[in-house]
Amino acid sequence: MPRAALLVSTALLAALIPLSAAGGAGAADDPAPTPVDRFEGEVPFAAQPADGIFTWGSDSDDPPALQFADRADAPEGAKVLAGTYDISGYGGFSHDFAATEPAHDWSAHQGIRFWWDGQDNGRKTAFEIKDGGADGEASELWTTSFTDDFTGWKQIEIPFTDFVYRTDYQPVGGIDHVLGLTEMWGYAVTLPVGIQGRFAMDDVELYGKADQALRASVTTDAAVYPVKEGGTASVKVTVATTGSAPIDDPVTVAYETTGGTAQAGKDYKAVSGTLTFPAGTASGATQTIKVPTLKDRSAEPAETVPLKLTVTGAKAPAETPQVVVDAHGLPYLDSRLPVKKRVADLLSRMSLAEKVGQMTQAERGAVGTGGDVTAYDLGSLLSGGGSTPTPNTAAAWARMIDDFQLRAQATRFQIPLIYGADAVHGHNNLAGATILPHNIGIGATRDPGLAEQAGAVTASEVRATGVSWDFAPCLCVTRDERWGRSYESFGEDPALVKSMETVIQGLQGRADGRDLKDDDKVLATAKHFVGDGGTAYGSSTTGTYTIDQGVTTVTRQQLEAIHLAPYQTAVDRGIGTVMPSYSSLDIVGDGQGPVKMHARADMINGVLKGRMGFQGFVISDWNAIDQLPGDYASHVSTAVNAGVDMMMVPYSYQDFTKTLTDQVNAGGVSERRIDDAVSRILTQKFRLGLFEHPYADTSNASKIGSTGHRAVARQAAAESQVLLKNSDGVLPLKKSEKVYVAGSDADDLGNQTGGWTITWQGQSGTHTTGTTILQGMRNAGGDVTYSQDASAPTGGYDVGVVVVGETPYAEGVGDVGNGNDLTLTPADQAAVDKVCAAMKCAVLVVSGRPQLIGDRLGEIDALVASWLPGTEGDGVADVLYGKKAFTGQLPVTWPKSEAQLPINVGDASYDPQYPYGWGLTTLAKAPKGGEATLKALGAAARAAERTGSDPAGRKLVGEARLLVQAKIGQSVTAAVSKPFADADHLLLTGRYAAAVEKLTEAYRAA
Repeated sequence: MPRAALLVSTALLAALIPLSAAGGAGAADDPAPTPVDRFEGEVPFAAQPADGIFTWGSDSDDPPALQFADRADAPEGAKVLAGTYDISGYGGFSHDFAATEPAHDWSAHQGIRFWWDGQDNGRKTAFEIKDGGADGEASELWTTSFTDDFTGWKQIEIPFTDFVYRTDYQPVGGIDHVLGLTEMWGYAVTLPVGIQGRFAMDDVELYGKADQALRASVTTDAAVYPVKEGGTASVKVTVATTGSAPIDDPVTVAYETTGGTAQAGKDYKAVSGTLTFPAGTASGATQTIKVPTLKDRSAEPAETVPLKLTVTGAKAPAETPQVVVDAHGLPYLDSRLPVKKRVADLLSRMSLAEKVGQMTQAERGAVGTGGDVTAYDLGSLLSGGGSTPTPNTAAAWARMIDDFQLRAQATRFQIPLIYGADAVHGHNNLAGATILPHNIGIGATRDPGLAEQAGAVTASEVRATGVSWDFAPCLCVTRDERWGRSYESFGEDPALVKSMETVIQGLQGRADGRDLKDDDKVLATAKHFVGDGGTAYGSSTTGTYTIDQGVTTVTRQQLEAIHLAPYQTAVDRGIGTVMPSYSSLDIVGDGQGPVKMHARADMINGVLKGRMGFQGFVISDWNAIDQLPGDYASHVSTAVNAGVDMMMVPYSYQDFTKTLTDQVNAGGVSERRIDDAVSRILTQKFRLGLFEHPYADTSNASKIGSTGHRAVARQAAAESQVLLKNSDGVLPLKKSEKVYVAGSDADDLGNQTGGWTITWQGQSGTHTTGTTILQGMRNAGGDVTYSQDASAPTGGYDVGVVVVGETPYAEGVGDVGNGNDLTLTPADQAAVDKVCAAMKCAVLVVSGRPQLIGDRLGEIDALVASWLPGTEGDGVADVLYGKKAFTGQLPVTWPKSEAQLPINVGDASYDPQYPYGWGLTTLAKAPKGGEATLKALGAAARAAERTGSDPAGRKLVGEARLLVQAKIGQSVTAAVSKPFADADHLLLTGRYAAAVEKLTEAYRAA
């Protein structure tokens, strides 16, 4: 039967628990064990908000199969919880207590135990408990594990003191980071990965008595205490108890300064003594230890003063706090010196280990509280997609990064970390941030000024959380819509990509780097060098990917014209870092065949750093060196020698640092190459001002998700909308019209923001703050009725708006053929068919790439490519209701069928549904006069070219385009499409007269 509370009477316990189990392993005065799960059917298979057991996993195959099985050998009762599993990603099960009832109090007990039927597989099984918060799915996770190295039933006992706070993932977390045990919501089991297995579990219960030495703990307010020479460090020592009760017995903390690199009497005054917290002291009480440092007037690196703490009556701190006397008097610390001199001075002082550390980037989730930042002299940390602090707030981000920076202050030269994140369309990992359209939508705007504004909004919000480095923009030239990263590209034309690189100035400021130190600028990354958008379908060898990370086969001329061109622009704009691609490059005729980009010294050292003159540093992609041929030593030496300066080795940083050190000592990598890499990295750190201001500057935190920033995102969403068809002027809508809204993406914030939003893959539903397209239409004053599946009656409406499209994905997970295609779902197709059969209709396609809708074009009156507009659905409503005109143009070719792919502007054979550059407008009429007008526009365009008047030239070509589109209507033929698309490419390269000539050719063919 469902339980409303966990604490039960002694009489009931006696009835429930066999005598042999009641005593357990505890002492005579221990409380009787308290049952959590007997698995006799009293707790059902059910999920929140009910009291129940439920499974979960990373995909449909990963949740285990569970049952309550009859077992004659059950340790307790007649049944056990049994299951089978075969997990490739992650999977397991949880028991969440009823969210409608009070949380449970476990604080009287020493720990939790259960019986496990061992299979002797030698694998670890993670066991978590859920503490605090609103319910079992909104609580802190505290984790430990046990090893299945036995056969048959064994009782696993876990003291609560063994549980640690999960730093890599919390569902909401951030309650208080203290295992309180007074508000518990259940437990979870994560099963081993990579094996087929079975398990059985029985009799989960609380055992033992919580004595003070286990439930009281002593902590310090930090692990590191930097102090200027001659200053005094203040170390706050706190006693706290599980359950927050006062301590029963005295707690003493003996302290002494001992060891370290500083010298007592010369660098600091030795201190020792004892702090006493008397019985009855409230949980959270604090006392302070003072450690004075001394001035010795000599320039020197930082020196450490460990403060040894010996605790009686409570659990001691996990590590010894360190006072650090700051480095002082050394030239590299002098901000008045040129950066080049500061770099040279610092580099000359560094050991090989310190240099290798600077070339190493680890994932925040891998370093826990950050001790390895100091131990390995790490130069960088990152947050991968969805790797966030808890709670996922701006303040928590800043606090987390400051804590990591504090660890770097305990190194000899106190070289600050550079912290990176994939902020590819706003600070997309941060809940509540402004989420802009993905790059494909920014490309559709054809608005370089807006692209720069988008970069500036992103930089401001990112830097305000302590992140100083953005792994963006993607300068890929997408050449096949089957690619799961298509939406990360500005478009299929390198000229369009180059024109949108104003985003670099939005992120970094001026090209000379003088603005990087500002509180609203970040270091940018041009990725993925080179050719990631040109991989051939079917060439990928990464898991089930079909195109992402595959092979790009091109001639030297194609490589230069299509894929390399945007990188020269980026270098000219002062880009700070470049990230190579996972993909392989196969240059026809060079005799090398396909070679992974992380190994192509000819392209990284030769072209990027050599010919192009790139002065920043090269950062690898996530674990990308693991895809190189040979053993790990070869991976490391090949990538470093190819020109990769910093390696993103999220969870293998220890192996990397050892291997690179060994390679240098063995002569496989030269010290000169190491010095070049480290010099490049240090240069950017100095330019960012991190040595002077390593900690987060949160002065712009109030602008995160602000009205002003959302206004930019709203404008971008509006300008990104591409009107492909508009029969009889269905759009813009009138507020007087009764509008029937349907479709899967009309009211789904997750779908309209896409992948790389809050998590790596993104997710459907509401996961951040924003406005859906439906809400935007309502905000615009529209008379709107909504029925997602179009099941509501369709009579009596003036017009229908059906918002359909894709669900979120990222990278190769979104490749066509990897569980994805370019067609609408059956539900979306049914909604379009029903609504468009009943009334005039406009169909909006929310997607990262074109969708194949040719078979339905006849029934659709208006068609809009909405791309992935971000959090500001009001921007979409702005053009739907005519507050703003439709002005967007296709950044990629819209195909008729998948058989046409790849299809791109400039192809010899080109017969798409809609050509590259297509985009109707509203609120403005096309010029009249036919060829005579085109001739006049061409003459004016030639004059604009001669005088260098780019705004005039673009405007003239735009007028010619509108005139031509008006004649073409929906009769889009191959004869029309090719010159029409060519004209847009010519426009972007500044050849305005030639663009008008091509448009005239399209006009004659229409």
